[in-house]
Amino acid sequence: MRVGVVDVGTNSVRVLVADGVDGSLADVERDLVITRLGEGVDRDRRLGAGPLRRTVAAVAGYTDRARARDAGVIRIIATSAVRDATNRQDFIEAVRRATGLEPVLLTGDQEAQLGFLGATMDVSAPAPYLVVDIGGGSTELVRGSEEAEKFISLDVGSVRLTERHIEADPPTADEISSVAADADAHLEDAVRALGEDSANTMLGLAGTITTVAAIAIGLQDYDRAAIHHARLTGAQIADVRSRLTTMTSEQRRALPAMPKGREDVIVAGAVILERVMHRFAFDECLVSETDILDGVALDVLRAPDLRAR
Repeated sequence: MRVGVVDVGTNSVRVLVADGVDGSLADVERDLVITRLGEGVDRDRRLGAGPLRRTVAAVAGYTDRARARDAGVIRIIATSAVRDATNRQDFIEAVRRATGLEPVLLTGDQEAQLGFLGATMDVSAPAPYLVVDIGGGSTELVRGSEEAEKFISLDVGSVRLTERHIEADPPTADEISSVAADADAHLEDAVRALGEDSANTMLGLAGTITTVAAIAIGLQDYDRAAIHHARLTGAQIADVRSRLTTMTSEQRRALPAMPKGREDVIVAGAVILERVMHRFAFDECLVSETDILDGVALDVLRAPDLRAR
């Protein structure tokens, strides 16, 4: 069976079209566009008209592409920005009109569990795992081996903490300290929920971590195969974060592997990554290019009759 998944995040909209093959996935198409749906949501608790319009257009385009690829089931999911917005119904109704499909608003716990499912689908490193998904509006942390056992979703993300704490370009040392302190405060909740010494392997996923990996590796073009299951040391991550912090957004945008639209929030994301590794005492992060998109696709394939829209 062929399935399509459109993931609406705080910073980006992504699509995966994949075939189910022996309990796993074979990619047909995978793409991303940054629409910044969550712009201002942390402050205003509302989706802005411009971000909403951009995002719905992207969702409609990706849905059309999934249909053109003959996806038998298409699932549209929404996460942190839509969860937080008081006008979330405007998004749901606009997507319904544009696509004829009903978007599914995931809870933080569902987001965490589906991210774990996708991230661990092809990993051979020793369990148990700490799966860390740093998004634009939230960060999900999950502990588990065969399946997610303990999980938490924190209101800490690259867009959210940039909007809260960073105004200067490049950011000041005080602003970086404020981002780190905010992340640290939320991570205490994660330690209480998951335990402090609870995993053998840290798996990092989503755009912040894959972009940091691409810069650390020195890629001239984004190469998914080179990034998937790359191992990043804490020293490498600290070096990338330090370099990014000294650059303006324009300079970051010029980096070969920097996706357009991530350059202004990548510093906060990298700080969050550093703080997670520090708090859970990991010296290394195994990077995963499979994530919630893959997790939702696998979930659909397990029971398509219950999940078709």
